[in-house]
Amino acid sequence: MAIIVIIKNRLINWEIGIPIAVFGILGAIIGASISVKMDVNNLRKYFGIFLSVIAVFEIYSLIKKYILDKKRHNSIKKNEEGEETI
Repeated sequence: MAIIVIIKNRLINWEIGIPIAVFGILGAIIGASISVKMDVNNLRKYFGIFLSVIAVFEIYSLIKKYILDKKRHNSIKKNEEGEETI
C-alpha cells in the first residue's frame, strides 16, 4: 500500500494532518446527520449556494494571484532594465 511507503518516508506533516482528519470526520458526521433530517429540495438549494460561494472564492483567489504575479513580473522587468522600484 502506498500509505505505508508515505509514512515510512516521513512525507506526512502530522501536526497539520491529524487536526484536518479529525475535523473532516466531525464535519462528515455533522453533515450526514443534518442531511438526513433536512428536506431534499432545501438540501439541494443550500448545497448549490455552498458550491456557488466556493466558486466565487476560487475565482477571486485566481484573480488576486494573477494580479500579484503580474506586479511581481513587472517589477522584475524594471529591475532588469536598471530602473528603480518601490
